Formats: sequence, structure tokens, C-alpha cells
Amino acid sequence: MPDAGRVISGRAGGLRLAAPGEGTRPFADRVKQALFGSLEADPEEPLAGPFLDLFAGSGAAGIEALSRGAPSAVFVERDTGAARVIGDNLRRTALEGGRVVRADVLRFLDGDVIAAGGPFSAAVVDPPYAETDLLLSALQRIADPSRGWLLPGAVVVCKHAWRWTSEPNLGSLERQRQKRFGETALTWYRRLAS
Repeated sequence: MPDAGRVISGRAGGLRLAAPGEGTRPFADRVKQALFGSLEADPEEPLAGPFLDLFAGSGAAGIEALSRGAPSAVFVERDTGAARVIGDNLRRTALEGGRVVRADVLRFLDGDVIAAGGPFSAAVVDPPYAETDLLLSALQRIADPSRGWLLPGAVVVCKHAWRWTSEPNLGSLERQRQKRFGETALTWYRRLAS
């Protein structure tokens, strides 16, 4: 089975994760380290609340969050095989608080926040790089304060191709920074106080 890297730190640190296979881009360890190093250093403590992993793939982001102390993580993945791999990775790491939702991300974000396990203090949005419209649609739904997906001060991090130009403001979200890692980039957003 393809490899999705390792859990970098925390209770499951060092354990290797399986990847669903072709068509997914697992988080490179250095990208994961930059992402979670920033979340752990954030004075708003985004890992102290529920974590949302959209377009979850192998589940690497949500599993890293659970390993580092997030009380719960919801993994949303449309592909049946990938959803199965996330479940296997959760069992391999023996981390509690993870829930896999096999669903289309946009339909999921059109649903009920409380039933979904939210609102969330942190989210990662990682759709296929070619589907920038899908990334923007997911961000717009999360950023809409009337939907209630995010707690005040929540952090949303997008993983995308480095050429994608992120919006400086989307609904309740304000872009904080962007960092490039070769062909991949991360963009950090913060939910503004309403």
C-alpha cells in the first residue's frame, strides 16, 4: 500500500500512515510540520477545539491534529477507498475522537454544523489542485458566518498549487499568510471576530 508519510509529533508520533493510492497527494512531512508548528504556536490555540479535515485523502491532517491533542476530528472524504484508508489509519494510530464522513464536501458544508461535530476551531481544505473552483466554493461556505462552521478566532489552512491566487478576504475569513513548498503552497486564514 502507498505510504502517506508519518505522524510528526504527539501521541502517535513516528507512526507511518497508508495512502489511498493514485490521485491523492499526501502531505509531505515538511509541509505538515510547518502547518502544525504554526497551529501549536498560535495564541488562539486552534488545536484545543474540534478539527475539520476536508478532502481528507489519507486523513494525515486530522490524524496529526488528534495526535497533538485536538479533542476530535471530522474527516470528510467522498471516495470510498480513501474513507476506508482513513479508518485504517485511525485504527493503526489508536487515536480516539476521529469520525470519518463519506460525503461530497460541498454537500457536507451545506448541512447541519452541530450534527457534523462543529463548530470547529481549525480546518484544513485540500481539494485536488486542478479544482480551484472547488477550493473557492468550500472556502466560501466555511467563511459564511450565517452557517456557523467556525468558532471565533478559528484558523483555516488551504493546501493548493503554488500558482493559485488566494482571496485576501472571504466572508468572515481574513488571509494571514502564504508559504510555498515547491509546487505546493499553504494559505492561512483566520476567522475574524463578528
